Amino acid sequence: MTGVTTLARMTAFARNQWYVAAYGREIGRELLGRTILNEPIAFYRAESDDTVIALADRCVHRRYPLTAGRLDGDTVVCGYHGFTYDTGGACVFVPGQKRVPRTARVRSYPVVEQDSLVWVWIGDPALADPGSVPRAPWLADPRWTTVGGMEPIDADYGLLVDNLLDLSHETYLHSGYIGTPEVAETPITTEVDEGAGVVRVSRHMDDAECPPFYARSTGIDGRITRWQDIEYHAPCLYLLHSRIAPVGVLPAPDGSDPDAFHVEITYAITPSTDHHVYDFWAVSRDFAQDDEEVTTFLHDLNRTVVLQDVAALNLLQKALDTEREGYQELSINIDTGGLAARRILARLAAEGERTSAVAATK
Repeated sequence: MTGVTTLARMTAFARNQWYVAAYGREIGRELLGRTILNEPIAFYRAESDDTVIALADRCVHRRYPLTAGRLDGDTVVCGYHGFTYDTGGACVFVPGQKRVPRTARVRSYPVVEQDSLVWVWIGDPALADPGSVPRAPWLADPRWTTVGGMEPIDADYGLLVDNLLDLSHETYLHSGYIGTPEVAETPITTEVDEGAGVVRVSRHMDDAECPPFYARSTGIDGRITRWQDIEYHAPCLYLLHSRIAPVGVLPAPDGSDPDAFHVEITYAITPSTDHHVYDFWAVSRDFAQDDEEVTTFLHDLNRTVVLQDVAALNLLQKALDTEREGYQELSINIDTGGLAARRILARLAAEGERTSAVAATK
């Protein structure tokens, strides 16, 4: 596939979807503010049952950020005039009067805490199905050891989707860390499930150089088989199933491969504003699980790789901001997955707009 396309300046937001707002460990008895799809949200854990609460981060009175206030039990007290809200967003106290205006409430958001991630629903709450949240079970599985973090990027979130679905950039941007010549040289296979909103991109390297990320963590000395199998669940969750083994070690006919090393790399791609995205990342492994040196190494090296992506996408966004309207870009075979993701994101955004329009007429 080769062709010329026009890249939109801003990837449209799909609102009736689940997005990762935080790691579960980030949310406690202090108010945490995150802006998701241009909506400022305040998060905290209820004292009564430890559930995560998400309320609009603006007081109904003078729009003061609730995250600048404080918690009083399970209620949020605005730090400006003391308006107080319960876990459902209803105002239960206003200063200087006993009657609370009927319209004194802030929006509350559906939340699901799953696999160590906190997901929030930004669209119509009536459409929020907790069962539709995609899974990354290794993040909370004791049989895996996980490190992770989050880095904000000053770029359109669609650029991060492109970046992660085309791993050939590892050869050039991440050389000396995770990139080797074989990543860019090996053809990909792509499968697209338009209905489910899932894109799969695979690259199987049967004889490849072992990059430092794997050489130092696994102890492999020599060339490797290296498999990269991507699942992108639009709009938010990206899973990279990585298999590493010495050359010649292939899975058994039943699919088992006990002599291989497995790494699950998870990204949550959450749009913050039009040109800002939260890049949640995690690396899970099924080997050397109690080795603190390996844990520290994988955390630090992967964060270095993520920061290389951050710098590249920040620079790319600045370049795109100076382009003339209607400029064109060239796409080739390696872009098949990214282009499929763009189509799915555009469809999800359009479906959300139609749903909102219908709701507005009722």
